[in-house]
Amino acid sequence: MKWDFAIVLLIMLMTSTALAADASLEARRQQLKAVLEDEWEYALRTHPEFATYVGDSRYNDKLSDRSAEAVDRELEHAKEALKRIEVIDTTGFPEQEKLNKELAVRELREQIEGMGLKEWEMPVNQMGGIHLRFASMPSQLPFRTPKDYEDYLARLHQLPRALDQTIGVMRLGLKDHLMPPRYLLEKVARQAQNVAHKPEASPFAKPVEKFPTVIPEADQKRLRDAVLTAVRNEVGPAYSKFANFVRTEYAPKGRTDSGMWALPNGDAIYRFDVREMTTTNLGPEEIHRMGLTQVEEIETEMLKIARQQGFSDLKSFNQHIRTDRQLYATSGQQLLDLYQHYTDQMYAKLPQLFGRLPRNKLEVVQMEAYRAPDEVPADYSPGSPQSGRPGRINVNEYASEKRLLLNAEAIAYHEGIPGHHLQFTIAAELPELPPFRKYAEFTAYSEGWAFYSERLGKEVGFYQDPYSEYGRLENEMWRAVRLVVDTGVHYKHWSRDQMLDYFRRHTAMDEQNIVTEVDRYIAWPGQALAYKLGQMKIIELRERARRELGKEFDIRTYHDAVLALGPVPLDILGERIDQWITSQKTRAGQ
Repeated sequence: MKWDFAIVLLIMLMTSTALAADASLEARRQQLKAVLEDEWEYALRTHPEFATYVGDSRYNDKLSDRSAEAVDRELEHAKEALKRIEVIDTTGFPEQEKLNKELAVRELREQIEGMGLKEWEMPVNQMGGIHLRFASMPSQLPFRTPKDYEDYLARLHQLPRALDQTIGVMRLGLKDHLMPPRYLLEKVARQAQNVAHKPEASPFAKPVEKFPTVIPEADQKRLRDAVLTAVRNEVGPAYSKFANFVRTEYAPKGRTDSGMWALPNGDAIYRFDVREMTTTNLGPEEIHRMGLTQVEEIETEMLKIARQQGFSDLKSFNQHIRTDRQLYATSGQQLLDLYQHYTDQMYAKLPQLFGRLPRNKLEVVQMEAYRAPDEVPADYSPGSPQSGRPGRINVNEYASEKRLLLNAEAIAYHEGIPGHHLQFTIAAELPELPPFRKYAEFTAYSEGWAFYSERLGKEVGFYQDPYSEYGRLENEMWRAVRLVVDTGVHYKHWSRDQMLDYFRRHTAMDEQNIVTEVDRYIAWPGQALAYKLGQMKIIELRERARRELGKEFDIRTYHDAVLALGPVPLDILGERIDQWITSQKTRAGQ
């Protein structure tokens, strides 16, 4: 009887211990969930424009605090948030929740490190900044009810304050000698002045050009008058003040050397940018050499097409492309129609490549005139399933007669489907991911996916025109050249002319595009490296899966596995796809 009692006691003890362990596990899981939810709400509250972007309308009447003091508060908050998350023990957690913690910690550490390098003291360039971001605000907000217009009006009233705060941050950059190149800042001044139009022509007036029919006419008149008055008396003057500051005080003190190396601590800033953008530990020298190798390999493929067209070398074929007017656009409408055509034909092929398809719509629209002169041939604006805002391919119609047509097909697949629109939309529609994962920014993943998607057009039978196929290879070369010239200017002290010459030697790109690209890399260090490195990783993992799974490999299942993760760093992508390969082999009984 004694032994029976001891066994019962032992069982009770083991049961209570297990129950306590289960309670501890559940408590820790709930703790992580609560902290992540708190951080998400903090991000939406302190960055109202981001809340609008993800379809949360609660803060549509507010703008972010852009002062240096707000940056200090953000840094302190990040440090405290990191402490709260780091202490949570994830032993026994489901893999997805372990990854939630890992990614949250990683993002906070990078945020803290980046803020310490003070690159935020250079908040504007010709590719981005408050002057362009605000001008695109009307395309992000919903305009369905009088309340939507009232929210927009409230933001217009706050815009002068936000521009003044940005000027304050730029003055700190002046003091710390953290300055973009002078000639790029001269473009910023021109862009800002172009936005400061007469009220009716301003991008800020667009929402009152046409109202939804459900809004009463009396409200329409009241809101139109109020918006135009705000644009005339507040927004326009604030933009003119900002443009004048950049033109007369800021740009003249811009740096004269193109590379980041010319800044105080510039080498450290660039290495950070490279690591953040590529999500790898590759250094500039290694990436530069990789680019040289890629350029040589792609030229071999391009030469085959050149010879098929009757040319003995790439130089003569590229010169033919640059000078044959039949290969250039004749109008902006022609460009718009081409992008729509390529989008439509790819939609029909998506079921061959994917099991999960995006629900949110995609539109092909004209790029905004105020930014088009300094922009790429086309880009993508993510939509929002929550607010009903469609994704958009923005087609650059500026100087259309100077734009080559041969890579339009590849760019259409990159920016729309199966590229950015499919990836961003599916991520936003994943029910199993917390919001911060759905909208995370890992450039190597998102741009790597979009670049990889250009090849998918070939796999479903497109690029039938040899010039279009050459355009696809031109895009491959374009991204390989980036590895060389980005590291060239910011690490090897190349001049802008060296960058331009390298592009001209190795591509048939039109001059308008070459100049825009070179100035983009100077303004946005490291970002251009993400495309090729991300694409190479996705191809590497695909080939590994094909090799290990053999006849069990299904391209649709592979693509769904990559996209089901949402945006992740490349090392995490590799780990998770390796796990997926193992699970597929187990399922197949291999």
